[in-house]
Amino acid sequence: MASVGWAGHDLASSSALGRLSSGMDICESSSGSLERVGVVHRVTGETNVSVRLDLDGTGECAVATGVAFLDHMLHQLSSHGLLDLEIKASGDTHIDDHHTNEDVGIAVGQALSQALGQRIGITRFGHFVAPLDEALVQVALDCSGRPHLSYGLEIPSQRIGTYDTELVKEFFVAVVNNSGLTLHIRHLDGTNSHHIVEACFKAFARALRMATEVDPRRVGSIPSSKGVLEQAGVQG
Repeated sequence: MASVGWAGHDLASSSALGRLSSGMDICESSSGSLERVGVVHRVTGETNVSVRLDLDGTGECAVATGVAFLDHMLHQLSSHGLLDLEIKASGDTHIDDHHTNEDVGIAVGQALSQALGQRIGITRFGHFVAPLDEALVQVALDCSGRPHLSYGLEIPSQRIGTYDTELVKEFFVAVVNNSGLTLHIRHLDGTNSHHIVEACFKAFARALRMATEVDPRRVGSIPSSKGVLEQAGVQG
């Protein structure tokens, strides 16, 4: 089981790779509530990634990263997390999928952090255990502002289709370090590589949905005894 914290892949080193333009797209809906939307456009010498993420969506998804299996997993994130997710990416996939996979994770993490803002009123913690046939994966997370990944998937095969299964961990490293999530992933059962990874993304989606939903008893307050949570992934 591997654990990865902020020092393993910090935001400063990520932004040094290229230019980042991002903004938190907050506007008032027809019902008078604030929309929680993050928008990121990240360009490096290796990739060009645009992400728009709406925490209060209905699961609408328009994703084209050039990495087919990653697209499939991002659809799971959107559908089961009820995130409206728009992602368009191009990259040096003629070499391999590593840079595109990682940079999509970075941009998704930054968009998530922007959408959460100061994390006012959220539940903060989330957990879910997702079965998929013989596979069973548990995810627990905290929107703490302190990036940490404890990753326990044991994926039997090196590839799912053309997708290198080592990239699953790299995607979550990028998301965690740029969103400020504390994320624990446990592989409880399962032998089919596709089932294990898909169960992981489904569990992550449901745990994230739980953690980011507004707690009606916390309206207007930050869910921390300190009165503040760090906001990762935002450039001043």
